[in-house]
Amino acid sequence: MQVDFEGPSGRLEGALWDPEGEALGAAVVCHPHPLHGGTMHNNVVFRTARALQEAGLVVLRFNFRGVGRSEGTHDGEGGEDDDLRAALEHLRAARPGLPLWAGGFSFGARTSCRVAAAGAPGFERLLLVALPVRVFSCPWLAEVRLPTRVIMAGQDEFGTATELHDQFPDLPEHITVEEVPGVDHFFTGQLDDLQARVRAWVRSELQP
Repeated sequence: MQVDFEGPSGRLEGALWDPEGEALGAAVVCHPHPLHGGTMHNNVVFRTARALQEAGLVVLRFNFRGVGRSEGTHDGEGGEDDDLRAALEHLRAARPGLPLWAGGFSFGARTSCRVAAAGAPGFERLLLVALPVRVFSCPWLAEVRLPTRVIMAGQDEFGTATELHDQFPDLPEHITVEEVPGVDHFFTGQLDDLQARVRAWVRSELQP
């Protein structure tokens, strides 16, 4: 279902999916860098969102400011953080009472990580796919206090699990990292595997 909601720089464009059965939570998924072709229709974002839906979550994908029909302009100064906060508030209002999750791919993962570290209210789980630790500073990961899954690509030109562990050698137990071996940043040829890993993690987190 296509949705529009109000963001800090005007209307934001999104797509909302409900699971087939009872909704067990609700998640926002963020897309890659707006200046490098990133949109909510990116294959990794789509597959990640589908896995969350298959595991029982309501899922909201949305376009950051200046992408697609979303109003505003990328300013390079963290405006997308506020876009994510607006998406979380929209999802909370649209599906009240559900545990709230968030995450994203690449730049979207970095944005989600920063918002989570800042303490978004009611935010309970975090999923970071291909956190670009080689090309962008991502210091907020060490400050995240939520149960978090990081999924890295083994041959990612923007950062691997080894580089992540080198930067964060003392990650707490609530932040777990797994690597999909032999794939590039976009999980080319392994999107089914990525989708299965995300689905399995969500289901494990939902166990009583």
